[in-house]
Amino acid sequence: MNTKVNLAGVELKNPVMTASGTFGSGAEYSEFYDLGELGAVVTKGVANVPWPGNPTPRIAETYGGMINAIGLQNPGIDVFCERDIPFLKKYDTRIIVNVCGKTTEDYCQVVDRLADEDVDMLEINISCPNVKEGGIAFGQDPKAVEAITKEVKKRAKQPVIMKLSPNVTDITEMARAAEAGGADVLSLINTLTGMKIDIHRRTFAVANKTGGMSGPAVKPVAVRMVYQVANAVKVPIIGMGGIATADDAMEFILAGATAVSVGTANFFNPYAARDVAKGIEEYMRKYQVEDINTLIGAVR
Repeated sequence: MNTKVNLAGVELKNPVMTASGTFGSGAEYSEFYDLGELGAVVTKGVANVPWPGNPTPRIAETYGGMINAIGLQNPGIDVFCERDIPFLKKYDTRIIVNVCGKTTEDYCQVVDRLADEDVDMLEINISCPNVKEGGIAFGQDPKAVEAITKEVKKRAKQPVIMKLSPNVTDITEMARAAEAGGADVLSLINTLTGMKIDIHRRTFAVANKTGGMSGPAVKPVAVRMVYQVANAVKVPIIGMGGIATADDAMEFILAGATAVSVGTANFFNPYAARDVAKGIEEYMRKYQVEDINTLIGAVR
């Protein structure tokens, strides 16, 4: 039984990875299980300098999920390289570094710094607000998506994953723009913009007013977008959005995802990603599937 998948020449032992921002760099979760059981660990977003993040409160529970407005708090690339990469190298899993920035040059500085580091892939978070364009996210303008992808690809030594924002009219337009810019892989979806109001305090539940909604409630939207993108581009896709079980993961794979990321589920079940990996094997045994790759995009 083959569970190996290939993302732009990088082979994963199984299609399961963690979603950025929900797993740190794996240190806390390594107390629960061997991170080597996962195909890859995707790190929390890292910037060229430390980011303090947004004011608190920054997280609110919602029906079927959560809203977060953490603001990509991170210690910066120097601390990340000294502390987190050596930790992850202890495990037999691929390392994917999520990169964030406020300008194209911010992203490129991190990509340059990672050129000589022993990491397998870079995931570029283009849901960040572009400060030079008045705060609209890079991922909401197809021209900006193509331009930043081209710049990152010029500098990157590792394969580049572009992480798409769902907060757009047509996700396939953004996917095609990233592909045109040279993206090796696409990952989607990032969080949906949401809001929660505390009716007792009569104010917003998070200080930022809005935040990124994730969790089981977003899964049908995510599966639909992965299906659309899989039928619009030729590059591999990493599907994510509300995956809590192997059954959830299989929906994304059948829709066209080569690999999947487990995110919010890590917060309520620290074993979630490992359970999904094991569950996919059980699914393959149940339906006598010899090779996971035969299931990718099997629903047309």
